[in-house]
Amino acid sequence: MKRIALFCLLFVPMSLWAQKQYFLPTGDSSMDEKDRPMIEVYLPQQEQTNGCAVVLCPGGAMRWLSWESDVVKMAAFLNAHGIAAIGLRYHLNKGGGGMPRGAQMPPMVDVTHPDHFPQADANPMHNAHGDSIIHLAEQDAKAAIKMVREHAAEWNINKDKIGYLGFSAGGGVAIAATMSATAIERPNFLCTNYGPSLMPVTVPVDAPPLLIMTRADHPNVAAGLVALFMEWKKAGANAEIHMYGDGNGPYELMPETGATTTETWSRQLILWLKAKGFLTQR
Repeated sequence: MKRIALFCLLFVPMSLWAQKQYFLPTGDSSMDEKDRPMIEVYLPQQEQTNGCAVVLCPGGAMRWLSWESDVVKMAAFLNAHGIAAIGLRYHLNKGGGGMPRGAQMPPMVDVTHPDHFPQADANPMHNAHGDSIIHLAEQDAKAAIKMVREHAAEWNINKDKIGYLGFSAGGGVAIAATMSATAIERPNFLCTNYGPSLMPVTVPVDAPPLLIMTRADHPNVAAGLVALFMEWKKAGANAEIHMYGDGNGPYELMPETGATTTETWSRQLILWLKAKGFLTQR
């Protein structure tokens, strides 16, 4: 019965919609509205809310957003646990696909070689345009945290229980934003799902607790996340890593069939938030 209920929780509530949408400041008044960064707010039932909010940074290789899986489904899951979900539509690289001229495919680094990524920078193809997009997305993520804090009372959110969950490239965006945030922009926690840093990591003073989840056989990503974990620990900051050893297919919400340990990542997320005190009743 519990397994059936969990399957329904993960896959049925596709009708969930954002109750509120807000454009984020961009500094570019000429930008078309359909391309402007924004947040979409999904709030739990008032009697269920526990004051925690998660800004969801979806994946998509910085060229698109995996919105349905990383935001809509995830928001339904979080709302069911009393957590507000904030979907972030951040700046994307609209400069066309493919690698820069003269660039070669990066080597596929496995989990045993985190040293291939000094300062946990797992971006194998830096260029001026790509890095500029990452910095714009980083500003969007910081603006999202600030906006959530500004609306905290209205949305029944505790200002000290706001953090990121980034997927793939969205994890890189969340990490970059955390490193450069001011006090009002700084997350209280940082979670990344198979999303290593896309820039050199300098762990901030008073760094938030970090949760990392990924698969050991994910080329480059796994090694980059081990390197990220080490940077956090070398700085004396709190970090936890779950490196699942099996499973295949999309790394998203999935029913717990017992076939792989990877299926349990979403439950692990909730346990971690509880253990860190972010899901206690206000």
